[in-house]
Amino acid sequence: MSSVGVIISGRPIITEPSSVMSQTQFAFQIPSQTPFSHIVVFLLPGVTLPDGTAAAVYAQLPGTPDFKLLGALANEKPSAIFKVNAKAGGPAGGGLGGDDDAMVDEGAPLNDNANAAPLALGISVEPAQQVAAALEQKKAQDAASSVTPSMAQGNALVVRAQNTVNTKVLAQRIIKNCYDFLTSWGTGDTVPLKAFQAWWTKFEGKIERDPGFLERSDGG
Repeated sequence: MSSVGVIISGRPIITEPSSVMSQTQFAFQIPSQTPFSHIVVFLLPGVTLPDGTAAAVYAQLPGTPDFKLLGALANEKPSAIFKVNAKAGGPAGGGLGGDDDAMVDEGAPLNDNANAAPLALGISVEPAQQVAAALEQKKAQDAASSVTPSMAQGNALVVRAQNTVNTKVLAQRIIKNCYDFLTSWGTGDTVPLKAFQAWWTKFEGKIERDPGFLERSDGG
């Protein structure tokens, strides 16, 4: 007899596990036919967990090899709602020491497919401190993964700013190179077109011979 019950909307309550590995570990095989996205897990009436323990809740979604920690139940938190979708991985935190909901990932509900593999829901009674530490570690990993895109965006902005500065410096050096050359034709305000053409020819030749000269100097 299980110490835990499972509810999926529109289905009968499940209280008998599909497999029992030990007195503290058992699993439910939940058919994935008929779409669903939430599972309620609760301690059965009259059930009390041993002192200092918690019931960790794991899920193995159809098509995925690993069990993912969803959350946990405890005597002071005898029930929790978990959101499960078609993708694997994602934040834990339901039940013990966490939020009311824990999701495996955003995505579509489990498909209404007669050939789909069932969802495996594992229950493991473990030391409460061990479960709490696992939940905190999972939260930290989820928080880090959610920050990563923002950090990448920030790094991209820094690189973009650096490239902008480099482009500006190169443009200034090109202009200075042109100015120095054209002023050698005279001191008047008017410079003949052939002077600009001569500078452009000379500038192109120098770029071909030494493409990096502008990056090493003031463009002289």
